[in-house]
Amino acid sequence: MIEMRIKSLFFDRQKVVRAVDKAKRAVLSKAGAFIRTAARTSIRKRKGSAPPGSPPHSHVGLLRRFILFGYDRTSDSVVVGPVKLNKPTEAPRVLEHGGTTTVTKFSRGRRRKRRVRIKARPFMGRALEKERPKLPKLWAGSVRGG
Repeated sequence: MIEMRIKSLFFDRQKVVRAVDKAKRAVLSKAGAFIRTAARTSIRKRKGSAPPGSPPHSHVGLLRRFILFGYDRTSDSVVVGPVKLNKPTEAPRVLEHGGTTTVTKFSRGRRRKRRVRIKARPFMGRALEKERPKLPKLWAGSVRGG
């Protein structure tokens, strides 16, 4: 009887580690979903280019549709951002940080390529900053015993 009482005073280390890992995955995934949603909603469907410093406009919808998130077990973190498509494009990086890229235009049946400088139109960094104040609240009560 005494042995049982003493044992009940200690906690099961493996059980605690599993509960913390499960809560960490859940909270980081939820944070990734919030950041993804904020990034997607910041990109509006409009004609023309967005002014520098504001999120880019969507014309076709690929950038907005392919912003995804995923939990990375190796680094215990969540990765949020645009997925690289089959096309060798650097558009998401150039839109976020600014830089030069090649633009292809078709005119009179001919294809013309030229290098252009694009000013930054950040959307991922802004989404993170918008959601950052909400992230600590996700941890409250996240580790539950089983």
